[in-house]
Amino acid sequence: MRALLVVVMLVAGCSTGAGGSVPTRELPPPSSETETAAPKSASLKVEEVTGGLEHGWDIGFLPDGSQLVSERVARFTLVKNGQKTEVDADLSNVAVRGEGGLLGLVVHPDFAQSGEFTACFNTDQDVRLVTFRLQGSKATRVKDLLTGLPSNRSGRHSGCRPTLANDGSLLVGTGDTANGRFAQDRTNLGGKLLRISLDTGEGVPGNPFITSQNANERRIYTFGNRNVQGVAVRPGTEQVFMTEHGPDVDDEVNLVQAGGNYGWDPSQGGTVGGYDESVPMTDTKRFPDAVPALWSSGKPTEAICGAAFFDGMLAVPALKGSKLMLFTVDDAGKVTSVAVPAELDDKYGRLRAARTAPDGSLYVTSSNGKDDKLLRITR
Repeated sequence: MRALLVVVMLVAGCSTGAGGSVPTRELPPPSSETETAAPKSASLKVEEVTGGLEHGWDIGFLPDGSQLVSERVARFTLVKNGQKTEVDADLSNVAVRGEGGLLGLVVHPDFAQSGEFTACFNTDQDVRLVTFRLQGSKATRVKDLLTGLPSNRSGRHSGCRPTLANDGSLLVGTGDTANGRFAQDRTNLGGKLLRISLDTGEGVPGNPFITSQNANERRIYTFGNRNVQGVAVRPGTEQVFMTEHGPDVDDEVNLVQAGGNYGWDPSQGGTVGGYDESVPMTDTKRFPDAVPALWSSGKPTEAICGAAFFDGMLAVPALKGSKLMLFTVDDAGKVTSVAVPAELDDKYGRLRAARTAPDGSLYVTSSNGKDDKLLRITR
């Protein structure tokens, strides 16, 4: 029997403390043949930490309680107690075009000692990961950690969401740059989830193709992806979830399987040129062993973006959908229900980043291009 959509009631919350009982908006059901159960009810409080950002792309948390935000327009901003300070950093070679510019970032586990964080961005030649050292409000470049990720000159499908794995390696979701061949090409870093050393940028032991003679293939953890926008490690487990943009249908939430092919192939095995987006997001005809999506948006797409775990649920913001989606997942990682909190349903426009703070709260950015917000979400 097709999965049944369950509409749950959430208690509205806002920074002023006003409340009321408001239903969530309906969403497509998970891609499952079983009925779903509603997630536990939520009383959410949304606090506007700061405004005046421009396409806030990612968020890192520093030991002093401040937040480091990357803005696509090639700017790092420090936010402490709601006050913004622009970081003095050499970002002169960042190419800001379309979907491209300054993208994801991750604060190193030893930041208290090293002051280091790694960010990714488009240049005129590629997408690259660069490690910086932050001292006060000045960030100096330490090294190019990994260069040569493909880049479309328009910025399309730049991907680039870095996240720390449990073992300290760096997971990096990449985009296929709207090139039909890249996602299935294991010598190309586009349309992949990479797993690399935070120190060297090389592939790490345990990667599925670590014995390959090709350095790029040694870095690859999954392939056949279209445009990975979110990567989240489930606390207390080894499970990793990815969010991906579909073409005009089928945004996906995926569970990571090492070496998995996620079935995107606009070149149809190299038989067509260009970028044929009429192919299935997960083409199980061409690839019978392709990893099926945990959840698919169907039509229309939501343009789901970042991903983070919040209060046991997978929190996924949506750009086009202008909302936050909360996925309840069982122990095996299967999606059992989806809900949209009314407090974040078309209230702040396009939502992009989602990261869990050390205190368990969820931080989200809006991405409308003018007076964008950094939001803090709690129970």
